Amino acid sequence: MFTNKDLEYRTIFVVNCLEKRKLRVSNGELLLEEENDVENITLTKMPFQKILMLFIVGHISITTPLLEKCQQFNVTLVVVKPNLRPVFYWANSAEANFLLRKKQFDLDKNDISIAKSLVKNKVSNQLALLKKTRMKDELTYNAKMVCVDILNKIDLQTDYNALMGLEGTASKSFFSAYYQKNNWVARRPRVKCDAINSTLDIGYTILFNYIECFVRMFGFDVYVGVYHRLWFKRKSLICDLMEPFRCIIDNTVRTAFNRKQCSEKDFRNEKGEWRLKYDKYKDYNKLFFDALIPYKTEVFKYVQSYYRCFMQGKTIDYYPKFEI
Repeated sequence: MFTNKDLEYRTIFVVNCLEKRKLRVSNGELLLEEENDVENITLTKMPFQKILMLFIVGHISITTPLLEKCQQFNVTLVVVKPNLRPVFYWANSAEANFLLRKKQFDLDKNDISIAKSLVKNKVSNQLALLKKTRMKDELTYNAKMVCVDILNKIDLQTDYNALMGLEGTASKSFFSAYYQKNNWVARRPRVKCDAINSTLDIGYTILFNYIECFVRMFGFDVYVGVYHRLWFKRKSLICDLMEPFRCIIDNTVRTAFNRKQCSEKDFRNEKGEWRLKYDKYKDYNKLFFDALIPYKTEVFKYVQSYYRCFMQGKTIDYYPKFEI
């Protein structure tokens, strides 16, 4: 399995293939080339020994030599669409990790200790975002107090439904204060009731896809969560592990609307549903891509630490925290 030494000496190589680019193997190195009418121009090259994960965004042909080199040097290969949804995933080391999956299924479903850690991390980041606004109005002040109160209550909870209730209360207060200058009404997932909610849905979906790529590196069964329960075709573990990172999307959406990078004009209203115009998909995908890619090391380390703590049965104090 991947170690700190791997991360120290190897890199997560993100390749943007949305333009006319292709990958080629030559003399044991990976070459990224740009195609034109005259000749291919080599943009960069890297030895496979230095690559930990090859993260390809866009459309590309996967060749046999590329797969052979990835297998030889244990390079995780992920090809994703512009919205970061994985369309091809290959990781040689993760396939045989049956002990991890057994631990996932053997975990006591009444044990909500890890779930409490995830919720606490999420609320802490919501509080951090509220503080960064430097707004002094009553709504923001009350939202911060609600978050502080809930953070003090989470560790005391023993009931799963009560924990869900605390998370819902914190999120409701957070959204109302954080987006108060953006005509905020309420958070309604997947309903597409307004431009802000639709944009959050797009961002969260891209975040979900992004987290999944890293979680699969370690061989987890992505359908078995600790906070989100088993549900048909729902990747509950991904839903769990994206919770602490939602703050990245929250901050990106607020900043984009305040700077007019996003607006209601980018959407069309169809029978009460706000749907992004087709010609705007590329802009919105790039917005969230640029927001998430800088955190690739933090996400990898978080998932790596979570994996180690889960496999070793460590107490919740050792589980990772992500701070925005």
